[in-house]
Amino acid sequence: MAEPSKYLDPHVLNRISRLNLRARSVMEGFVSGLHKSPYHGFSVEFAQHREYTPGDDLRFLDWKVYGRSDRLYIKQYEQETNLRAYILLDASESMDYKSENLSKFDYAATCAASIAYLTMEQQDSAGLVLFDRQVTKFVHAQCSPAHLKVMVTEMEAAKTTEKTDFSHVLHDIAERIKQKSIIVLISDLMDNPESILSGLQHFRHKRNDVIVIHVLDEYEARFPFDRMTRFDGLEGYPHLIVDPKALREAYLEEVSKFTSEMRRGCLAQRVDYVQVTTDQPIEVAMSSYLARRMARTRAK
Repeated sequence: MAEPSKYLDPHVLNRISRLNLRARSVMEGFVSGLHKSPYHGFSVEFAQHREYTPGDDLRFLDWKVYGRSDRLYIKQYEQETNLRAYILLDASESMDYKSENLSKFDYAATCAASIAYLTMEQQDSAGLVLFDRQVTKFVHAQCSPAHLKVMVTEMEAAKTTEKTDFSHVLHDIAERIKQKSIIVLISDLMDNPESILSGLQHFRHKRNDVIVIHVLDEYEARFPFDRMTRFDGLEGYPHLIVDPKALREAYLEEVSKFTSEMRRGCLAQRVDYVQVTTDQPIEVAMSSYLARRMARTRAK
C-alpha cells in the first residue's frame, strides 16, 4: 500500500489553507476560526450587539446596522460549537478511468483529503463515506491528526470495482448522518440525474449544507479522439470500436445537457455545484471555489 500521504498534496494544502470552508445556511457552527454558534437559546441568530472598539475583528461588523444608524456595532455570539463536514467519495469503477497521470478517483481523493485537512486545521470535525452501489466505508466525523490519517488510509485502500447506484445510496447516507453537517459529494455522477438530485434533496430536507464536486476526466470533457478507437466499457457496459469523429458533436451535446441539468437541479435546491476536470491543478480548482464561497457567505 502507498504511503498515507499520497492524497495530501502540499501544494494543494498551502493554496487552500488560507481560506475558510464556511456553512452557507444557519447550522450548529461556523468554520470561521472562532467557531461562534448562530444560536442563542433557540430563537435569534445572535446574542446581542455592542459598539465597535479598535482591535475588534472586522468580520463581525453589522453593516446593515451601520447603514441605518451610521454607527459601528459588532455582532456577539454565544456558545462555541464545532462544525461537521462529511465527505462522500465515489469509489465506483467509472472513477478508475484516467487518460493521463491521475485517475478521477485519485483526483477526487486528493480533493477529499484536502477538505478534511482544512476542516481539521480549523479545529472542526471531518468524516468520510466511501460508496459505489452501497456504502463501503463510513468513518464518523472527528478532529485529530490520527483521524485524518485513518481517512486517508481508507481512501488508499478503496477498491474501484463496482457499479454506481445513486437511487438508494444517498438516501442511506442521509439517514446515517444524524446531525446537521456540510455534505461534500465528490463524484463523476455517472447515473441518472433524477436519482442523484433526489438524494441531494434528502440531505437538504434534513437541513444539511450540500456541495457537489463533479469530477470529469479531461478526455471525457473534451473528447479529443480523432481516429478509430476502442472504448472499454465500465460498470457493466460492453466495449465499442467506433469512429470518434462521427460521435463527437452528439457526445459533447449530451455531456453539456447532463451537466446543465445537474447544475440547474442543484441551484434549485440551493446546493453548490462545482465542475472540475483532471487536467486542472487541484489547488487552483479548490482555492477558486472556496474563495467564491467565502465571499458569498460574507455578503449575506
